[in-house]
Amino acid sequence: MAATLDTPVRPPFDPELEPLLAVIQELTPTSNLENLLKVRSMTADGLPGIPKPDLTAGGAVVIDEISVPGPEGAPDLRMTVLRPAECQGPWPAIYTIHGGGMVAGTPETLLDLFVPYVHQLGVLVAAVDYRLSPEHPHPAPIQDCYAGLRWLAENAEGVGVDAARIMVAGISAGGGLAAATALMARDRAFPALTHQVLLSPMLDDRLKTHSSQMLVNEGLWDRDENAFGWTSLLGEHRGGPDVSPYAAPARAEDLSRLPRTYIDVGSVDGFRDEVLDYALRMSQAGVSVDLHLWGGGFHGFDVLTPTATLSRAACAARDEFIRRALER
Repeated sequence: MAATLDTPVRPPFDPELEPLLAVIQELTPTSNLENLLKVRSMTADGLPGIPKPDLTAGGAVVIDEISVPGPEGAPDLRMTVLRPAECQGPWPAIYTIHGGGMVAGTPETLLDLFVPYVHQLGVLVAAVDYRLSPEHPHPAPIQDCYAGLRWLAENAEGVGVDAARIMVAGISAGGGLAAATALMARDRAFPALTHQVLLSPMLDDRLKTHSSQMLVNEGLWDRDENAFGWTSLLGEHRGGPDVSPYAAPARAEDLSRLPRTYIDVGSVDGFRDEVLDYALRMSQAGVSVDLHLWGGGFHGFDVLTPTATLSRAACAARDEFIRRALER
């Protein structure tokens, strides 16, 4: 694609992914205020014609829906918990935060990515139902995410979790909230996280990087959709001087003392540059970082087109990191 005055040049899409992307775009409504109900319905129900995954893995996983205390003065939170049907705890835990651009998604959104660790390795997975924007702008989402994590750590013995072995994970907006949750846990000195897994995370509200401007009506989650998501979360404060790093983790000046990190992004993802910068600054601050930049990948390519060659490589790298982290 050639650059224009308004749109910087982008790398090419992976040739195997490009026709798959076209199909996904046909099925996916543009994220804006007018389409918000459609977007929420799709993220709750999945793409048309694709059956919902079996989160029980044929009975090997038990699903519990529980209610946990929300932040002070806020409603209780729904939490979906997956635990092994056969073995007993205490188990290591993955606390996962769903994506959806800050405006959509449920705890079950892409939760199937973590099901194999439950029955294969003996892991508990907890997914929180945080409040969505624009109805509930910052700080509601991060307050909910941290409240759920705190509850899990404080009640670890009762739910069968090893409190010394909790990692946080998230995809897209969930990746940004996972990064913010890790920052908050560090700053409040509880709980101590072992790892953070940030998959194409949404980190920077300023939209000033090359990659944040390079997609217009292309890929998934272009610059207009990104502006919609951040404006829904931050309103008139988006891009201004007073945005908290708990809303946009790229704003954090101190990235030291964070847990070991897996972070990845596609080269044709609008989040590319903020992810690369965040990984670099974490590494410079002394954090152990596994960074993967997938050439030709669009936003969410690995979870939306899992059989493609590039997707298989990305999924294998992520899986290997998580298994090493859980089996230590």
